[in-house]
Amino acid sequence: MNESRHQDLGLLFLRGSGALFLLWVHGLPKLLNYSEQLKLIEDPFHLGAHVTLLLAIFAEVLCPLLIIAGVLVRLACLPILAVLLIAMVVVHPEWTLLEGQFGWLLLIIFTSILIAGPGRLALEKKAG
Repeated sequence: MNESRHQDLGLLFLRGSGALFLLWVHGLPKLLNYSEQLKLIEDPFHLGAHVTLLLAIFAEVLCPLLIIAGVLVRLACLPILAVLLIAMVVVHPEWTLLEGQFGWLLLIIFTSILIAGPGRLALEKKAG
């Protein structure tokens, strides 16, 4: 197997595992327990709990599904990174590195995907 194929498999693994992890741990619980999550969600920009929760669901459910499929991957990383940065810097600035390690690791994963792109094992093919 050549180096390029290894890179494509690595990017597929990074995309799939990172997006599934975000979807499973954060996205699906928000979607499936919407009413309970409305009572828990932080609203740092005073948009209202419904709007804030819907934006989080967009970033943590729809965007990971796009990333897994390999469609609009770089664009789909942006809402995820925005939610993560808001959570880490605005909502939970008091967290130590230990308390925030999951969030920081997700930032590393999705920033890496943003920089590298989806690789060739994606539904979205580059023109040319």
